[in-house]
Amino acid sequence: MLGELPSSIEVNGREIPINTDFRIVLIVIQILEDPDLDDRQKITLMIDALIGLENVQSSDEIEPIVKACTWFIDGGKEYTSKTKQKPLMNWEQDEQIIFSAINNVAKMEVRAQEYMHWWTFLGYYYEIQEGLFSTILMIRQKKAKGKKLEPNELEFYKKNKDLVDLKVKYSSEEKKEIERLNEIFS
Repeated sequence: MLGELPSSIEVNGREIPINTDFRIVLIVIQILEDPDLDDRQKITLMIDALIGLENVQSSDEIEPIVKACTWFIDGGKEYTSKTKQKPLMNWEQDEQIIFSAINNVAKMEVRAQEYMHWWTFLGYYYEIQEGLFSTILMIRQKKAKGKKLEPNELEFYKKNKDLVDLKVKYSSEEKKEIERLNEIFS
């Protein structure tokens, strides 16, 4: 129904309650971005966090459950395009500036709330306007598209590279290989 916040997902005609608190979804996003986990581990942990593994009745349900969980995380959107774009933000790296911007929109400290539905949190996120986070996103977007930064943007970037540049998360194996190569070429 229009305007309702979902509290469950539908899988093969069956309603399964879903954990809707924004904190759980942010944990799931961290899981999905973890380079040390393989796809099977990510899926298992996502399902366990959002609906509980006990709610999976058969392996045939895994794919529709993943699709339904993804639909929920995406705020009810079903994306048809599968094009992989360079990320412009990272929930973990940008945590403080994201929460600051969301708190500004919500006019409260959202982390202090006992509960907040993910879609409510996402609604606040979508309404972020001018500020530090939007400036950083704009610069990241221009850089990703190879566009020239305006003088004031370039000055901001030079002073705030650590905020603007997204850090690459390497898996444990990749870190070991980098260390090995550094030893060889040092």
